[in-house]
Amino acid sequence: MTDIYAVIDRSSLLRFLFHPRRQHSIARDGAFDLSVMVDKSVSIICRAYPSNESSLWILYFHGNGEVVSDYDGIAPMYRNCGLNLLVADYRGYGASGGNPSFSTMVSDAGKIFESVTEQLKNENSRNEWVIMGRSLGSISALEIASQYPEKINGLIIESGFISVDRLINYLGLPSPGDLAPLEKAYRKLVERIILPALIIHGQRDRLVPFEQGKELYDALGSEEKEMVTIAGADHNDIMFVDPKKYMDAICRFVSK
Repeated sequence: MTDIYAVIDRSSLLRFLFHPRRQHSIARDGAFDLSVMVDKSVSIICRAYPSNESSLWILYFHGNGEVVSDYDGIAPMYRNCGLNLLVADYRGYGASGGNPSFSTMVSDAGKIFESVTEQLKNENSRNEWVIMGRSLGSISALEIASQYPEKINGLIIESGFISVDRLINYLGLPSPGDLAPLEKAYRKLVERIILPALIIHGQRDRLVPFEQGKELYDALGSEEKEMVTIAGADHNDIMFVDPKKYMDAICRFVSK
């Protein structure tokens, strides 16, 4: 699907949709970094937060203004649930090389999944994976869920969307051109996904409206799926408005 995103990559939209920060801290408290070569001289940095050698891993793709080190303070919430968390950056973010684009974000997703599963296969006795994407990261997560259904136990999408075109119009951003082919291909990708899925969305999300999350949930081909609404939550405080409900939903889903 990488070619489908070229219409966005050629436009001025990139500076609105990506907000790369060159911020990266030293991994501490048992965490460690992995490097994934995605292109010649371009590597992506991922940060692993191991919890339990008998637990599965969550491969997490973050939002457009975040970096892996932002999750140093969030990882304990996953550790408290006994989950191993691995957060991936994008090109141009943190200590990762290159410059971000939609096409490379999509093509890098599979390379990251293949590399980290290989690098971590001896880290614990349970080399099983759930893929999670937040906001912009939902694109990467959905791409992996579509490509590797036999290698993944489940899919979690937080604050995700089903229509790039409608989201651009909603945010008042300049149209890059005809997005109909992208809209059609993206929806077909979502409909093909049959993995167990959990959708989490804030009721008052002002960046990605709740309706987008609900429509994404409805479009998924998964027979086993659940949608959790965080009452009163906006886009960037969803994890903190009701952290118990948020993490209980993830822990319950993964435990299945």
